[in-house]
Amino acid sequence: MSTLPVVAAVDGSDDSLRALDWALDAARRRGTGLRVAHVRHHSVWTRPGAPVVVPAPPEADPVLADVRARLAEVETPPETEYVGLDGAPGALLPELGAEAQLLVLGSRGRGGFARLLLGSNGLTAARDAECPVVVVPRPGREVDEVLPAEPGPRVVVGLKVDGPDDATLDLAFTEAALRDARLQVIAAYPWPIQTWGAPEEVALPVDQEAIEHETRALADGFLAPHRARHADVAAVALAAPGDAAGLLVAASKDADLVVVGRHRRRLLAPARMLGSVTHAVLLHAASPVAVVPPAPAEE
Repeated sequence: MSTLPVVAAVDGSDDSLRALDWALDAARRRGTGLRVAHVRHHSVWTRPGAPVVVPAPPEADPVLADVRARLAEVETPPETEYVGLDGAPGALLPELGAEAQLLVLGSRGRGGFARLLLGSNGLTAARDAECPVVVVPRPGREVDEVLPAEPGPRVVVGLKVDGPDDATLDLAFTEAALRDARLQVIAAYPWPIQTWGAPEEVALPVDQEAIEHETRALADGFLAPHRARHADVAAVALAAPGDAAGLLVAASKDADLVVVGRHRRRLLAPARMLGSVTHAVLLHAASPVAVVPPAPAEE
Protein backbone atom coordinates (compact mmCIF):
# COMPACT_ATOMS: atom_id res chain seq x y z
CA MET A 1 0.00 0.00 0.00
CA SER A 2 1.17 3.56 -0.67
CA THR A 3 3.24 5.25 2.03
CA LEU A 4 1.76 8.65 1.22
CA PRO A 5 -0.14 10.15 4.18
CA VAL A 6 -3.81 10.82 4.65
CA VAL A 7 -4.27 14.61 4.66
CA ALA A 8 -6.89 16.29 6.85
CA ALA A 9 -7.74 19.92 6.10
CA VAL A 10 -8.72 21.79 9.27
CA ASP A 11 -9.83 25.32 10.08
CA GLY A 12 -11.06 24.99 13.66
CA SER A 13 -14.70 24.44 12.71
CA ASP A 14 -16.74 21.49 13.96
CA ASP A 15 -17.01 20.30 10.36
CA SER A 16 -13.23 20.12 10.00
CA LEU A 17 -12.85 18.31 13.33
CA ARG A 18 -15.25 15.63 12.11
CA ALA A 19 -13.09 15.37 8.99
CA LEU A 20 -10.01 15.08 11.22
CA ASP A 21 -11.56 12.15 13.11
CA TRP A 22 -12.42 10.43 9.81
CA ALA A 23 -8.89 11.00 8.48
CA LEU A 24 -7.36 9.68 11.70
CA ASP A 25 -9.35 6.47 11.37
CA ALA A 26 -8.44 6.18 7.66
CA ALA A 27 -4.71 6.60 8.41
CA ARG A 28 -4.87 3.88 11.04
CA ARG A 29 -6.67 1.47 8.72
CA ARG A 30 -4.16 2.12 5.94
CA GLY A 31 -1.15 1.95 8.24
CA THR A 32 0.16 5.30 7.09
CA GLY A 33 0.89 8.74 8.50
CA LEU A 34 -1.48 11.66 9.02
CA ARG A 35 -0.80 15.17 7.74
CA VAL A 36 -2.92 17.96 9.25
CA ALA A 37 -3.05 21.11 7.15
CA HIS A 38 -4.49 24.53 7.93
CA VAL A 39 -4.77 27.03 5.11
CA ARG A 40 -4.81 30.49 6.66
CA HIS A 41 -6.72 32.82 4.38
CA HIS A 42 -4.96 36.20 4.50
CA SER A 43 -6.04 39.03 2.23
CA VAL A 44 -3.47 40.20 -0.31
CA TRP A 45 -4.87 43.75 -0.12
CA THR A 46 -4.36 46.27 2.70
CA ARG A 47 -5.18 49.94 2.84
CA PRO A 48 -2.27 52.37 2.39
CA GLY A 49 -0.40 52.94 5.62
CA ALA A 50 -1.85 49.87 7.33
CA PRO A 51 0.58 47.75 9.34
CA VAL A 52 1.91 44.67 7.59
CA VAL A 53 0.46 41.47 9.02
CA VAL A 54 3.06 38.73 9.35
CA PRO A 55 1.39 35.27 9.29
CA ALA A 56 2.09 33.07 12.30
CA PRO A 57 4.43 30.11 11.71
CA PRO A 58 2.86 26.63 11.87
CA GLU A 59 4.03 26.02 15.44
CA ALA A 60 2.24 29.21 16.57
CA ASP A 61 -0.96 28.48 14.64
CA PRO A 62 -3.82 28.25 17.20
CA VAL A 63 -5.88 25.93 14.97
CA LEU A 64 -3.00 23.46 14.65
CA ALA A 65 -2.26 23.83 18.37
CA ASP A 66 -5.83 22.77 19.16
CA VAL A 67 -5.47 19.76 16.88
CA ARG A 68 -2.18 18.80 18.58
CA ALA A 69 -3.92 18.91 21.95
CA ARG A 70 -6.83 16.85 20.58
CA LEU A 71 -4.56 14.17 19.12
CA ALA A 72 -2.43 14.08 22.29
CA GLU A 73 -5.42 12.47 23.99
CA VAL A 74 -5.70 9.78 21.31
CA GLU A 75 -4.29 6.38 22.14
CA THR A 76 -1.45 5.36 19.76
CA PRO A 77 -2.06 8.01 17.08
CA PRO A 78 -0.30 7.61 13.73
CA GLU A 79 2.81 9.62 12.95
CA THR A 80 1.44 13.11 12.40
CA GLU A 81 2.83 16.12 10.54
CA TYR A 82 1.41 19.64 10.86
CA VAL A 83 1.42 22.07 7.95
CA GLY A 84 0.39 25.72 7.95
CA LEU A 85 -0.13 27.44 4.62
CA ASP A 86 -1.03 31.03 3.77
CA GLY A 87 -3.23 31.87 0.81
CA ALA A 88 -6.55 31.08 -0.80
CA PRO A 89 -7.94 27.72 0.40
CA GLY A 90 -9.62 27.10 -2.95
CA ALA A 91 -6.23 27.18 -4.65
CA LEU A 92 -4.08 25.51 -2.00
CA LEU A 93 -6.34 22.69 -0.79
CA PRO A 94 -6.31 20.81 -4.13
CA GLU A 95 -2.49 21.05 -4.19
CA LEU A 96 -2.35 19.09 -0.92
CA GLY A 97 -3.66 16.10 -2.86
CA ALA A 98 -0.50 15.85 -4.95
CA GLU A 99 1.23 13.98 -2.11
CA ALA A 100 -1.62 12.20 -0.37
CA GLN A 101 -3.50 8.92 -0.42
CA LEU A 102 -6.67 10.77 0.54
CA LEU A 103 -7.57 14.40 1.15
CA VAL A 104 -10.28 14.70 3.80
CA LEU A 105 -12.28 17.81 4.65
CA GLY A 106 -15.60 18.81 6.14
CA SER A 107 -18.64 19.75 4.11
CA ARG A 108 -18.31 23.38 5.18
CA GLY A 109 -15.72 25.53 6.88
CA ARG A 110 -15.93 28.71 8.91
CA GLY A 111 -16.69 30.92 5.94
CA GLY A 112 -19.64 31.02 3.54
CA PHE A 113 -23.37 30.98 4.13
CA ALA A 114 -24.81 28.85 6.91
CA ARG A 115 -27.51 27.44 4.62
CA LEU A 116 -25.04 25.97 2.14
CA LEU A 117 -24.93 22.17 2.15
CA LEU A 118 -21.39 22.15 0.78
CA GLY A 119 -18.81 24.91 0.83
CA SER A 120 -16.92 26.13 -2.22
CA ASN A 121 -13.61 24.77 -0.92
CA GLY A 122 -15.03 21.25 -0.76
CA LEU A 123 -16.34 21.50 -4.30
CA THR A 124 -13.04 22.89 -5.60
CA ALA A 125 -10.94 20.25 -3.87
CA ALA A 126 -13.19 17.42 -5.09
CA ARG A 127 -12.96 18.78 -8.63
CA ASP A 128 -9.24 19.58 -8.83
CA ALA A 129 -7.24 17.40 -6.41
CA GLU A 130 -5.03 14.67 -7.86
CA CYS A 131 -5.99 12.16 -5.15
CA PRO A 132 -9.42 10.95 -3.97
CA VAL A 133 -11.18 13.56 -1.85
CA VAL A 134 -13.43 12.54 1.05
CA VAL A 135 -16.05 15.07 2.14
CA VAL A 136 -17.55 14.39 5.58
CA PRO A 137 -21.08 15.79 5.95
CA ARG A 138 -22.69 17.23 9.02
CA PRO A 139 -24.63 14.68 11.06
CA GLY A 140 -28.37 14.48 10.75
CA ARG A 141 -28.79 14.79 6.98
CA GLU A 142 -32.17 13.37 6.08
CA VAL A 143 -32.60 11.03 3.12
CA ASP A 144 -36.13 11.00 1.72
CA GLU A 145 -35.98 7.54 0.14
CA VAL A 146 -33.86 4.74 1.55
CA LEU A 147 -32.70 1.62 -0.30
CA PRO A 148 -33.11 -1.54 1.80
CA ALA A 149 -29.79 -2.97 2.95
CA GLU A 150 -28.58 -5.59 5.37
CA PRO A 151 -27.22 -4.26 8.68
CA GLY A 152 -23.49 -3.99 9.16
CA PRO A 153 -20.59 -2.06 7.62
CA ARG A 154 -21.30 -1.10 4.02
CA VAL A 155 -19.54 0.83 1.26
CA VAL A 156 -21.55 2.06 -1.73
CA VAL A 157 -20.18 2.75 -5.21
CA GLY A 158 -21.80 4.00 -8.38
CA LEU A 159 -21.08 2.12 -11.60
CA LYS A 160 -21.80 3.45 -15.09
CA VAL A 161 -22.11 0.38 -17.27
CA ASP A 162 -21.63 2.50 -20.39
CA GLY A 163 -18.44 4.07 -19.02
CA PRO A 164 -16.99 2.23 -16.01
CA ASP A 165 -14.05 3.73 -14.14
CA ASP A 166 -11.53 1.30 -12.67
CA ALA A 167 -10.03 3.89 -10.30
CA THR A 168 -13.43 4.41 -8.66
CA LEU A 169 -14.08 0.68 -8.33
CA ASP A 170 -10.57 0.07 -7.00
CA LEU A 171 -10.99 2.60 -4.19
CA ALA A 172 -14.43 1.21 -3.33
CA PHE A 173 -13.10 -2.37 -3.06
CA THR A 174 -10.08 -1.15 -1.07
CA GLU A 175 -12.22 0.75 1.43
CA ALA A 176 -14.61 -2.19 1.79
CA ALA A 177 -11.67 -4.51 2.49
CA LEU A 178 -10.15 -2.12 5.04
CA ARG A 179 -13.48 -1.85 6.85
CA ASP A 180 -14.45 -5.52 6.57
CA ALA A 181 -17.59 -4.21 4.88
CA ARG A 182 -19.95 -5.33 2.16
CA LEU A 183 -19.79 -3.44 -1.14
CA GLN A 184 -23.08 -2.32 -2.62
CA VAL A 185 -22.66 -1.52 -6.31
CA ILE A 186 -25.39 0.70 -7.79
CA ALA A 187 -25.84 0.37 -11.55
CA ALA A 188 -28.70 2.62 -12.64
CA TYR A 189 -30.52 2.36 -15.95
CA PRO A 190 -33.05 4.86 -17.37
CA TRP A 191 -36.71 3.96 -17.09
CA PRO A 192 -39.14 4.45 -18.73
CA ILE A 193 -37.25 4.40 -22.04
CA GLN A 194 -38.10 7.32 -24.31
CA THR A 195 -38.49 6.17 -27.92
CA TRP A 196 -38.72 8.55 -30.87
CA GLY A 197 -39.85 7.93 -34.41
CA ALA A 198 -42.00 9.16 -37.25
CA PRO A 199 -45.70 9.66 -36.44
CA GLU A 200 -46.71 6.69 -38.60
CA GLU A 201 -44.22 4.35 -36.92
CA VAL A 202 -45.40 2.02 -34.19
CA ALA A 203 -43.19 2.07 -31.10
CA LEU A 204 -41.95 -1.38 -30.19
CA PRO A 205 -42.44 -2.45 -26.57
CA VAL A 206 -39.35 -2.29 -24.36
CA ASP A 207 -38.77 -5.16 -21.97
CA GLN A 208 -37.67 -3.70 -18.64
CA GLU A 209 -36.69 -7.11 -17.29
CA ALA A 210 -34.32 -7.62 -20.23
CA ILE A 211 -32.72 -4.20 -19.73
CA GLU A 212 -32.24 -4.88 -16.03
CA HIS A 213 -30.72 -8.29 -16.75
CA GLU A 214 -28.30 -6.81 -19.31
CA THR A 215 -27.32 -4.00 -16.91
CA ARG A 216 -26.55 -6.49 -14.14
CA ALA A 217 -24.60 -8.73 -16.52
CA LEU A 218 -22.48 -5.79 -17.69
CA ALA A 219 -21.88 -4.73 -14.09
CA ASP A 220 -20.80 -8.22 -13.07
CA GLY A 221 -18.37 -8.31 -16.00
CA PHE A 222 -16.72 -5.04 -14.95
CA LEU A 223 -16.59 -6.17 -11.33
CA ALA A 224 -14.98 -9.54 -12.08
CA PRO A 225 -11.29 -8.46 -12.01
CA HIS A 226 -11.84 -6.44 -8.82
CA ARG A 227 -13.59 -9.37 -7.16
CA ALA A 228 -10.63 -11.56 -8.09
CA ARG A 229 -8.20 -9.13 -6.42
CA HIS A 230 -10.41 -8.70 -3.34
CA ALA A 231 -11.81 -12.16 -2.74
CA ASP A 232 -12.63 -11.21 0.85
CA VAL A 233 -15.06 -8.46 -0.21
CA ALA A 234 -18.70 -9.41 -0.75
CA ALA A 235 -19.71 -7.18 -3.66
CA VAL A 236 -23.32 -7.24 -4.81
CA ALA A 237 -24.46 -5.39 -7.93
CA LEU A 238 -27.89 -3.78 -7.82
CA ALA A 239 -29.35 -2.89 -11.21
CA ALA A 240 -32.14 -0.40 -10.58
CA PRO A 241 -34.28 1.93 -12.68
CA GLY A 242 -34.09 5.65 -12.16
CA ASP A 243 -31.70 8.48 -11.54
CA ALA A 244 -28.20 7.41 -10.46
CA ALA A 245 -27.77 10.34 -8.06
CA GLY A 246 -31.08 9.63 -6.34
CA LEU A 247 -30.25 5.95 -5.94
CA LEU A 248 -26.80 6.68 -4.49
CA VAL A 249 -28.21 9.22 -2.04
CA ALA A 250 -30.87 6.71 -1.00
CA ALA A 251 -28.16 4.08 -0.48
CA SER A 252 -26.07 6.50 1.63
CA LYS A 253 -28.30 6.09 4.67
CA ASP A 254 -26.26 4.26 7.34
CA ALA A 255 -23.43 3.58 4.84
CA ASP A 256 -19.80 3.96 5.89
CA LEU A 257 -18.87 5.64 2.62
CA VAL A 258 -20.23 6.40 -0.85
CA VAL A 259 -17.66 6.32 -3.67
CA VAL A 260 -18.24 8.20 -6.92
CA GLY A 261 -16.06 9.08 -9.88
CA ARG A 262 -15.12 12.48 -11.18
CA HIS A 263 -16.09 13.50 -14.69
CA ARG A 264 -13.53 12.49 -17.32
CA ARG A 265 -11.98 15.14 -19.50
CA ARG A 266 -13.09 14.97 -23.10
CA LEU A 267 -11.93 16.61 -26.31
CA LEU A 268 -14.78 19.15 -26.31
CA ALA A 269 -14.78 19.48 -22.51
CA PRO A 270 -11.10 19.66 -21.46
CA ALA A 271 -11.72 21.37 -18.11
CA ARG A 272 -12.03 19.32 -14.94
CA MET A 273 -15.64 18.83 -13.87
CA LEU A 274 -17.34 16.92 -11.10
CA GLY A 275 -20.30 15.73 -13.14
CA SER A 276 -23.95 16.19 -12.23
CA VAL A 277 -24.32 12.87 -10.38
CA THR A 278 -21.22 13.41 -8.23
CA HIS A 279 -22.26 17.00 -7.48
CA ALA A 280 -25.72 15.90 -6.36
CA VAL A 281 -24.34 13.10 -4.18
CA LEU A 282 -21.92 15.51 -2.49
CA LEU A 283 -24.80 17.85 -1.70
CA HIS A 284 -27.29 15.33 -0.36
CA ALA A 285 -25.65 12.06 0.79
CA ALA A 286 -26.01 11.21 4.48
CA SER A 287 -22.62 9.49 4.65
CA PRO A 288 -19.08 10.63 3.81
CA VAL A 289 -18.47 10.77 0.05
CA ALA A 290 -15.22 9.90 -1.72
CA VAL A 291 -14.72 11.56 -5.11
CA VAL A 292 -12.15 9.69 -7.21
CA PRO A 293 -10.27 11.34 -10.10
CA PRO A 294 -9.94 9.29 -13.27
CA ALA A 295 -6.67 7.53 -13.96
CA PRO A 296 -4.06 9.83 -15.58
CA ALA A 297 -4.09 7.87 -18.83
CA GLU A 298 -7.83 8.45 -19.12
CA GLU A 299 -7.50 12.17 -18.56
